[in-house]
Amino acid sequence: MLHSRIGPFVVGILALGLLACAGEEPATPVKLLDLSGQGVDPFAASDAKAIVFLFTRTDCPVSNRYAPEVLRLYEEFKDRGVEFRMVYPNPDVTIEAIESHLEEYGYSISALRDPEHLLVDLTEATITPEAAVFVPGWEMVYRGRIDNRYVDFGKTRARATQHDLQEALEAALAGKPVPNPRTEAVGCFIADLR
Repeated sequence: MLHSRIGPFVVGILALGLLACAGEEPATPVKLLDLSGQGVDPFAASDAKAIVFLFTRTDCPVSNRYAPEVLRLYEEFKDRGVEFRMVYPNPDVTIEAIESHLEEYGYSISALRDPEHLLVDLTEATITPEAAVFVPGWEMVYRGRIDNRYVDFGKTRARATQHDLQEALEAALAGKPVPNPRTEAVGCFIADLR
């Protein structure tokens, strides 16, 4: 008797899990904060072909050294239907510090705050800088490094030999599978901010 009552409940939970895996919108949408303190849907981009969330910190030297490459990618893809969003997961960073950071590094990219790590948890991001790319339908097609310039913290190549984020965006825009959907980023730990 108990088994017959649990069965439909378990089936319902499994169905919800399958919908989430298929890229369906979660039952509780993720709300982040914009720089005015308003709750916003980070996925709101009516005609975007892809959304790039770039997790960053104002105090992470690796994130800051990637500013020229992030700006290059932004300029290359913004007119091709790709939305870029800087995501600041540090709950202690002030709005003024974020605004100063954006200005110092020349970012004209929209910025969001994720003090409760809602998007961090959804994407399973662990490092700054780390990118997560979503296509319509809430499907995450890539999460990882921008490129392979950093071998380890403090160890770099003269130039990147793999451009993972760029390749992921090219594949997503072409409607093809991303060749390497998960890569390991090198930088500052997000877990230190909890």
